[in-house]
Parts: sequence; structure tokens; C-alpha cells
Amino acid sequence: MPTDHIPTDNISVQLWTLRELVGDDLPGTLARLAEVGLTKVEPYRIKDAEGLGDALKDSGLQAPTTHQVFIRDDSIADVAAAAASFGIGTVIDPVVAPEFWTDPADIRRTAERLNAAAAVAARHGVRVGYHNHAHELLNRVDGRPALEYFATLLDPGVVLEVDTYWVAVGGEDPVDILSRLGDRVVAIHVKDGPATAEKKDQVPVGEGSLDIPAILAAAPQALRVIELDDSRMDRFDAVVQSFAYLSRLEHGGGQ
Repeated sequence: MPTDHIPTDNISVQLWTLRELVGDDLPGTLARLAEVGLTKVEPYRIKDAEGLGDALKDSGLQAPTTHQVFIRDDSIADVAAAAASFGIGTVIDPVVAPEFWTDPADIRRTAERLNAAAAVAARHGVRVGYHNHAHELLNRVDGRPALEYFATLLDPGVVLEVDTYWVAVGGEDPVDILSRLGDRVVAIHVKDGPATAEKKDQVPVGEGSLDIPAILAAAPQALRVIELDDSRMDRFDAVVQSFAYLSRLEHGGGQ
């Protein structure tokens, strides 16, 4: 297939995209992704991911990042230990509920909990970060998106994974947000569609309305993580198409 033998070290896929396949056959799903040419994946719920270590080893895939809730239940010690056992270096909390992003005091408390978690995770050689949805952009503090205010409260070692699609759904330009957040962004969720809140509207990367080349250029340091929350097409096929498109862009092949 067109992605054979192309270096793809900066492209990953969030396994939530393939949650039904992962639930039915984790080793087989990872093997299929490796056959496509992917070298990295982003697991989710690693505390409950039975067989993940063996599946990663057998497929030859690496997991530099993962999604796992830890802020709201203060479970970072267990989460970081699990991450370290899988060779995962960065644990991203995927969501803090919308009601905690309207009051600056609540935002500050979330930042404080994330900073405290970072100190615990560091004992396991793991760093922590946060992943946005739309509500962190829709809510504003002193005229700027709550996500940006949040970023100013984080310790230097705490990172962000910016979901560029949800930034657009939240009414902001992903390129501008990425540019302002700078090197704190270590990964981006790359997805496409008409930038609506309807998850089934999402399509393979390169087939929607987002300016993907400009988004990638705004965060050259960031891991590119393919994700579809949902879609009207087969999501594995959408991952394959997204991967082929991103591979061409990342390696000078045009759109």
C-alpha cells in the first residue's frame, strides 16, 4: 500500500478510535495497525488494559502517550506505575467536566491537582498532561480561552495534548492556539470534518474543512495522533486513509 517503507515516527493513533476492534481483539488490532505502517499508538484506560504489554511487544508498536483519567480520582500513583510498566512516558488526562471550566477558581484547582500529580508521576519517570475538548475553548477567562488561562497555571514539566478539531468546534483557530501555547504542546489530536459537535460528522484527515498542513506547521514538535471520536464510515479505513495523507504531508509528498 502507499505508506509502505515510509518513515512514520511522528504519527500515532488513539486506540479509542478503534474501541470495538480493540475490545474484541487487542493483539490482532495492533498487528493490523503495524501492517499499515504505523509505529506508535495511544492506548486508553491502561489500568484495565489486560494484555496490552504483550500486544505492544508482539506488534512492535510503541506507546509514547496514553489517555487515562487521574485528576478527578487522584489515582496518579497507580496510573504512572502502570504507564511505566508499558514503557509509556506521558499520561494525558482526557477530560475534566465542563462545569469546572467556568470559574477561574475551579480552573486553578484543576491546575494545582495536575501539578501535584506531575510530582508523583515523576517518581516513576512519567510526565503528565491534559487533553482538551470544546468546552475549554468556549469558556473564557479575562477575554481568552480557559485553556490558555489554565496553561499559565501549570508547572513547566506539565504538558498539553491539543485536540485541534475540538479547538475548532470551540470557535477558535487551532493554528493560533497552537502558536500561543508553544512547546508545552507535545502531542496533537489530528482529526477532520466540518468542525461540528456531531461526532459522526468526522471524516479521514484531509477530507474535512480544517487546514491540516497549517495545523501541523504550527506544532512541528508535536506527536501527530490520528483520532476519530466516531464517523459514518468504517473507522479503521478512516485511520488508514488519515495515515496515508499525513505520511505524504510529513514527508514532502504534497496533499
